[in-house]
Amino acid sequence: QVQLMESGGGLVQAGGSLRLSCAPSGRFRNIFTMGWYRQAPGKQRESVATITDGGTTNYADSVKGRFTISRDNAKSTVYLQMNSLKPEDTGVYFCNADVQVLIAVTRNYWGQGTQVTVAS
Repeated sequence: QVQLMESGGGLVQAGGSLRLSCAPSGRFRNIFTMGWYRQAPGKQRESVATITDGGTTNYADSVKGRFTISRDNAKSTVYLQMNSLKPEDTGVYFCNADVQVLIAVTRNYWGQGTQVTVAS
């Protein structure tokens, strides 16, 4: 059973920075697209940034120029560097990944979420 383990959330002042990390545990063959999503109180979960196994990235307009997604394929780890944080970035951040668990089987997994709180 594959699990995605996130770390790096916390409380930060507006204008500050945080770095989130996410790595899988368990057995798998490969990891394709990985991404970060967030959910603010009372709102739907939204995509923040994604990165393919080839390194192609995609960002929500609200974080472009402030957040950077990257991955270390050797460690199967995805990172989200968040700079110039704003109070509206507050929410639970979830890691997501398409994981090849068998030769012909790829499944989508979610992490348990990590809280990011930006104080004004």
